[in-house]
Amino acid sequence: MATSICRTLKSLHLTTCHNIKYVAPLLDARLSRPVVVPIRTKKRHFIPPAVNVKQKTQAEQEAQARASGVVVRQEYMERAINISCTAGIFDPYVPPEGDARLSALSKEGLKQRAEQLRQSAASQLAIRKIKDHDPEFSTKEFPVRAQEIFIEAHAALTQFNKEKLHSLVTERCYPEMVRGNRYKTLRWRFIESLEPPRVVHARCPDMISKGNLYGQVTLRMHSRQTLAIYDRFGRLMLGDEEEPRDVLEYLVLERHLVNPYGLWRLHGKIVPAWAPPKDPIIKTVMIPGPKLKPEEDFVDLNYQIPKPKAVQWYK
Repeated sequence: MATSICRTLKSLHLTTCHNIKYVAPLLDARLSRPVVVPIRTKKRHFIPPAVNVKQKTQAEQEAQARASGVVVRQEYMERAINISCTAGIFDPYVPPEGDARLSALSKEGLKQRAEQLRQSAASQLAIRKIKDHDPEFSTKEFPVRAQEIFIEAHAALTQFNKEKLHSLVTERCYPEMVRGNRYKTLRWRFIESLEPPRVVHARCPDMISKGNLYGQVTLRMHSRQTLAIYDRFGRLMLGDEEEPRDVLEYLVLERHLVNPYGLWRLHGKIVPAWAPPKDPIIKTVMIPGPKLKPEEDFVDLNYQIPKPKAVQWYK
């Protein structure tokens, strides 16, 4: 360390003496005014902005940096890719019109049954691929397990158990289930199955690369349920806890087959075009009280507060 410092001081001394040798004649000739010899320092490519200066826009800062020779790196808005589930339902199942109302012995019911048998060839090939990666998969035992997943997911939704809900539904289905339920109270109950659940559709698509398979199975479930939704003030918005209703649903469950730790989770729901419209949401509106003067008190008026009226708002 000492050697390097001595070597630096020696080089500075020689440079100073060299400059003085050339400046000395000039000082002898012009004793009245000295001569200043400029020495070039290290060039700065980018000068930081001064303090207490008006803030420049982003475009002006980029133009100034580009003029100084600094290359502004382009920012890329990258979107996260989730490979644990797909972004949608591939080749969704088209429910036949009049399902659960037409008898299998009627003419229309026989036509629908024949059409389903023709379209079941692709489902059989998909089921074979699913069984290659999941040997325990069976079209007879899977509907019972899928119905349990459906019941557990909705029970976790009513209790707002996010950790359990993430293990039962996919990342695509989760925001659709919890959207708009932050300040509401849900009361849901599964009563019974009117018909045994059964598998009606199966697909096994691959994503990103060949061999990265995802299994999607559509389940037909006809059951009886109760649903009641209350707002943050405890007023009924939709449904009734004491009135059970018959519900026909087509549920899509998905699993990442390549992942050895993958599970069957609820992925979405297919709503047919011929399905009846949803019931309107009932919202309550509070009627304002009387306007008081500065010297009046609300208790002195002996004013009876009317009950809020129920108003139906259609979506």
